[in-house]
Amino acid sequence: MAGLKDMKPPEIPEDEDSRLRSLSDLGLLDTPAEPRFDRLTRLSKRLFDVPTALITLVDKKRQWFKSAVGMDARETGRDVSFCGHAILHDDPLIVGNALEDERFSGNPLVIGAPYIRFYAGRPLRAPDGSRVGTLCLIDYSPRSFDSAEIAALDDLAAIAERELAVTALATIDELTRLTNRRGFRLHLEQALGLCSRGELEATLVFMDLDEFKQINDRHGHAEGDRVLRLVAETLKKNCRQSDMPARLAGDEFVVLLSDSVETDADAFIERVDAAFAELIENKRLPENFAISTGAIQYDKTKHSTPEAFLESGDRLMYDAKRREFPAESHRVIRKVNREGGSVAR
Repeated sequence: MAGLKDMKPPEIPEDEDSRLRSLSDLGLLDTPAEPRFDRLTRLSKRLFDVPTALITLVDKKRQWFKSAVGMDARETGRDVSFCGHAILHDDPLIVGNALEDERFSGNPLVIGAPYIRFYAGRPLRAPDGSRVGTLCLIDYSPRSFDSAEIAALDDLAAIAERELAVTALATIDELTRLTNRRGFRLHLEQALGLCSRGELEATLVFMDLDEFKQINDRHGHAEGDRVLRLVAETLKKNCRQSDMPARLAGDEFVVLLSDSVETDADAFIERVDAAFAELIENKRLPENFAISTGAIQYDKTKHSTPEAFLESGDRLMYDAKRREFPAESHRVIRKVNREGGSVAR
């Protein structure tokens, strides 16, 4: 038997950055319980006769329980999680006796409460194939798990994945694969709640493509779609891990810069402007490609709801779009409008 002090924290997957983006895009972290997921954990508990069944989502530093039957906690650290190990592979992770497994024998969840002994976890994949969490079973006594039980767990996990796909279809823009307006609204509500509780800063950067209709009219909708995908790709590449880009509608985009101040927004706009300028120079974007922008800092005294925050930023962006700008400018992002003042770029 391995020594009780032995424990192997889970490794970080090679696709961690894209995996975390996929997880964030689902918009499920820190959301209330939902019957569609709770039904699966209740069924799993009864079918496999285990005291605990969970649907987990493995975040950057924690595993969070979207549904939990038989456990009061809503999350644990990722460094001590069994599910952090499970998402490293496609096949289910089966641990018959954690005290005899060198990865877990010294785990505080094994040698202390809740004294986990048995674990069976099947990775859950987002629609893009990223392993974002698990459907898992926990027992506090060692036990075996045969091939028929593994097949049944796989069937239930496939149902859970379909529920994730339904979530993605409702919150992801099909063309650009960015979060859509509905998904962004859900994410914004969570983010602003964290900002209010933790006295954190946040900034919305709205972007609207100027004269986009001309691209469709002159070159066809296929070319217009290509431009929109390229804009989305550029925004994602220039965002930090904590930021959230979204396509609100048509040629309107928004980026939530979390825990950021005005200078962070300026730096983001500069990066995006330079990236678009390079794409124009390389003839991947039309020569007359330009964007109008509105940037607004979160103020909980003015923005009592996510809708109020969105409407304020949206208004600034359209105010900027109506302004005249010198034709000789070389800037791609031609107009930036801020709450409290406008800045010509």
